[in-house]
Amino acid sequence: MSNLDRQATLQVCGGRGFVVAEPVRELLSPRHVQLGESTQVRRLLPNLGRRMVGAWAFVDHYGPDDIADEPGMQVPPHPHMGLQTVSWLHEGEVLHRDSTGSLQTIRPRELGLMTSGRAISHSEESPRPHARYLHGAQLWVALPDAHRHVEPHFQHHAELPHVTAPGLTATVVLGALDGAVSPGTTYTPLVGADLALTAGAEHRLPLDPDFEYAVLAMSGEAHVDDVPVLPGSMLYLGCGRTELPLRAVSDAGLMLLGGEPFEEEIVMWWNFVGRTDEEIRKAREDWTTGSRFGEVKGYDGDRLDAPEVPATQLKARGRVR
Repeated sequence: MSNLDRQATLQVCGGRGFVVAEPVRELLSPRHVQLGESTQVRRLLPNLGRRMVGAWAFVDHYGPDDIADEPGMQVPPHPHMGLQTVSWLHEGEVLHRDSTGSLQTIRPRELGLMTSGRAISHSEESPRPHARYLHGAQLWVALPDAHRHVEPHFQHHAELPHVTAPGLTATVVLGALDGAVSPGTTYTPLVGADLALTAGAEHRLPLDPDFEYAVLAMSGEAHVDDVPVLPGSMLYLGCGRTELPLRAVSDAGLMLLGGEPFEEEIVMWWNFVGRTDEEIRKAREDWTTGSRFGEVKGYDGDRLDAPEVPATQLKARGRVR
């Protein structure tokens, strides 16, 4: 999915200086962003005061939206570099096309994982016809310097491992949780898991104390470490936890996001993750005038124009020791 914000700002993210090294309970409120004609998203990352969670650098939550009489998701071809996109649905379908030739319909609780590496472009749209409701999350994972120029590729995994307990089903989307490992390719130690809780369920989820964590609320009402979280909010939890208490007030859907703190500082603008201001500006120029990002074939419409890069000069300071 694209960041369609025409006023996109250059941001420095990552680095251990931004990480809370102890358990905390920091409730993040979303920023509402219009995405196409009929989809409004709640943007949780980057957030004021909280830029990343491990390598997770971007989190949008959308829906559930009634799109029976609407076009639904319509995101024209647009570029990415230096990151992975994770498409995750609870309801509806999304048709993915990209410049490597991938064409895939992503359905609820199937993993659509696109690794942009050095450069890729893609589009996302609701199929025609499509289901009445659309509900999901779009997330980005920043690639570390050693792997950010890999060849672009797309993975689709319809079957994912689960961790179960009374009243809880945890689907491991990326990384590993309680011994279950996702087949999706990762480049840093991290975890992404979809948690389905039934009303009244209580559970203590095992965590890695070296990871920092956050929980995105997708549906229903649950208490996470005794903090009520409602749909469209995200609770940042810091590091140093060996377990996470969960209690469902109603049937609830959550996403657990975590990973080792991302040691490198990055520069993120629009749909690009780089290390310097110059890299970002060159990527925009290449999208506007060149062929570096390839061509998305089969999308019925024009590709997305890039906004202007702000005049502000930003440079990530490299690896923080």
